[in-house]
Amino acid sequence: MPRPTPPGDPWPVPELFPLRWPAPSSTVLVGCSTAGGPGTQDKPPGSPIAVSVATSTATSVAPAAPGPSPTPTPAPSVPDARTEPASLSIPAIGLDGLRVVPYEGTTDDWPGTRIQNRGDGASPYGDRGGVSPGRIGNYLVTAHRLSAGGPLRELPSLDAGDKVLVALGGTVYEYTITESRKTSFRSERSLTEQRAAVPGFPGKRPTQAMITLSTCATPEDNAAGNFWRDDRHNPEHRIDKVGVLTAVRPGGQGDTN
Repeated sequence: MPRPTPPGDPWPVPELFPLRWPAPSSTVLVGCSTAGGPGTQDKPPGSPIAVSVATSTATSVAPAAPGPSPTPTPAPSVPDARTEPASLSIPAIGLDGLRVVPYEGTTDDWPGTRIQNRGDGASPYGDRGGVSPGRIGNYLVTAHRLSAGGPLRELPSLDAGDKVLVALGGTVYEYTITESRKTSFRSERSLTEQRAAVPGFPGKRPTQAMITLSTCATPEDNAAGNFWRDDRHNPEHRIDKVGVLTAVRPGGQGDTN
């Protein structure tokens, strides 16, 4: 079949059959309808099918109107037990309801010393501190022995087997004393051992909840002729009592007897 002669062709070919050139828009629509399904090849340009397909195609590609952006639901706030003061009692030495204030820091630093100077116990947490009551790891509590009411004046007399009760958030955590330790402010190794997750064993992974109660050894250091003091007036040594969690029961802040 001879090819049609486009306008301006320098080599015209005789036309045996008259041809009609479809409108450019019809060509595009027929092409879409041909791709759309079988049987459309025999339909002449401009047929209802071609128009129908074109209308359908135009409708399908129309962008949807943007809707309102959903408002994200805020996550519920979970209180951090480390920020709530606890109540500490030690029946064997007559201590009842010592307020223990948590703070981010380490044992006997300036923030902790200021808490102790108010007559409270101080419990550091964070990278250089301990854990919350009842948690696996080392719950650290420091308090004065001679000043600010001396809440831990009788701590050195605490024996293995004595009970320490910590009330927090409607729960009482009962620890049992297992050993005594001495910490030196002049030895970084000694301080690291005191603050370790497993007291005395820096780097060891803890498997149980423990407690370290610490107070100054001022009378003992003075008796030995050791009058060294740091910039917070702490003597060189501290007396530590270490215990393990042995019971948990419901109870309020005042229910530690």
